[in-house]
Order: sequence, then C-alpha cells, then structure tokens
Amino acid sequence: MCGGGGGSSGPSQAELDAAARQRAEATMARQEAAKDTAEAKREDISDALSARVQRQGKRGGTGRRSLFTAAQGAAGYLNRFD
Repeated sequence: MCGGGGGSSGPSQAELDAAARQRAEATMARQEAAKDTAEAKREDISDALSARVQRQGKRGGTGRRSLFTAAQGAAGYLNRFD
C-alpha cells in the first residue's frame, strides 16, 4: 500500500499561475533594485570625479604636459641638462 492521500497529484493550475506571477514580480523587483543601485553608483562616481577635478584646480585645460617640450616648442626638460 502507498500510504498517501487519495486523488490529489499536485498543486492546482490556479496555484501554479499565482506562483509564476509571484516569481515574475520578484524578478522585476530585483531588476528595479539593481537598476536603482547602478544609478546611485553612477551618480556617486560622477560626484567624486567632479570633486577631484575641482580639488586639483583643473578646469578643462591641457591636462598632462610633456617633460620634453616647452610651450615655445623648444626642448623643455632636456634643455636644462645641456
């Protein structure tokens, strides 16, 4: 003998549909939370970069300059050791 109950072989179709709906809602909620987190990180990184640029005093200038050439086009760094 089986020892099991009689007749019921599993969850009904309504229960299966409800479970599928809940899984879809949970997936959408996780995706939304991940999107919100990514946006917050992007904003934090952008704020940190702009603060760093302001701290260094750079305002969109040339950035790095060559050690080997001066503004006049002559040898800058190398000319000091002649």
